[in-house]
Amino acid sequence: MTIKTKGWTAQIDRMPGAASFRTYGIVTVAHTGITPKLEVSEEQDKSYDLRLELKLENSNEISLQVETDKFVEYKVPGNSDVCSVSIFYEGKLLHHIDKVSITH
Repeated sequence: MTIKTKGWTAQIDRMPGAASFRTYGIVTVAHTGITPKLEVSEEQDKSYDLRLELKLENSNEISLQVETDKFVEYKVPGNSDVCSVSIFYEGKLLHHIDKVSITH
């Protein structure tokens, strides 16, 4: 299955009281009943590259059978030193973000 994505961004927020790390983007899914989610992969290397897995969850509800763009986000509070993000789907690299923006 081919996955279409766009607009991937990784951001470290260092604002006082709002410290966090987040990665987000748009995933095109086959129908409106599919919800994309990003989860930390069990496989991590010793670098500051964060490895995330894209999961597609199917609901059992009635849904429109039309390709739909859906927002997906991974967010964790606290300080972060992530310098890049690799997003995988079914064990294959889907997208790599090597520029992490930092907000002060």
